Amino acid sequence: MSTSKAFASQADLADKKITFEQLSPHAWAYTAEGDPNTGVVIGDDAVMVIDTQATPVMAADVIRRIRAVTDKPIRYVVLSHYHAVRVLGAAAYKPDHIIASDDTLSLIRERGEQDKASEIGRFPRLFRNVESVPPGLTWPSITFSGKMTLWLGKLEVQLLQLGRGHTKGDTVVWLPGERTLFSGDLVEFDATPYCGDAYYSDWPATLDNLAALAPLALVPGRGAALKGEAQVAKGLAGTRAFLSDLFAHVKAAAAKGQDLNSVYRETYAALKPRYGHWVIFDHCLPFDVSRAYDEATQYRDPRIWTAERDVEMWKSLEGG
Repeated sequence: MSTSKAFASQADLADKKITFEQLSPHAWAYTAEGDPNTGVVIGDDAVMVIDTQATPVMAADVIRRIRAVTDKPIRYVVLSHYHAVRVLGAAAYKPDHIIASDDTLSLIRERGEQDKASEIGRFPRLFRNVESVPPGLTWPSITFSGKMTLWLGKLEVQLLQLGRGHTKGDTVVWLPGERTLFSGDLVEFDATPYCGDAYYSDWPATLDNLAALAPLALVPGRGAALKGEAQVAKGLAGTRAFLSDLFAHVKAAAAKGQDLNSVYRETYAALKPRYGHWVIFDHCLPFDVSRAYDEATQYRDPRIWTAERDVEMWKSLEGG
């Protein structure tokens, strides 16, 4: 660790190569070398977008690629969770409905404004066109609990809450007829899970529930789309291993009475050899260890991250 390490992703300014690929007859993945992914479902009569990109200007590139393959109307936007990089581009799609879980709506109400300010401070490249974001927050027009089924013509699309993990409101989108899954940030591939709002104790069981669907294709929150049972299993296993390794280190150190700074230093050193090459490792780890320490000690539910708390934590753990 270096005391000169830039805050969060403020040094990450290089544009990424974008891929838009078809995974199954109705499913597409928009990925960008570890930047937040967007999923696209093209039904018989309408299009669904899963996660929107961070700004309407960035969403315009998704729309351009959708329009290269279909002229069907974009009627649905699904929010896999509430984080700003996933939701603030929603206005560009002009959908009939924005859909989220009831739990995600409660998080938007409780901490959406703080999260928006926090993430804009962390990701200058992703929010490069932040002036294109309309005032206020992205609000769902439809919410559900547990399960919701939509039909895009004859195509069945299931929206499922399979457990807490990345947040308490995580929603996945499942095409049962094609065994294609859009996981949001419950699964990452060669990219570091962000766990600042996570439930470490619940997340592994949620991954079990995803695996039980037996997907043949999976669009993770970050990283390349996963094609075939072997790649899907690798993505699930990698995410699980990172979570388990990190939480085990933090719990063991916290049980010895070590303070957060020493827990962070030890956990960073332990995880760096295996996971340090993953996208946004240095960005995520201070937030991830802080949340794990909270959960292992006194905070079952994640505390709210504000722009001010972000900087205070970073200075404490990274030395400036």
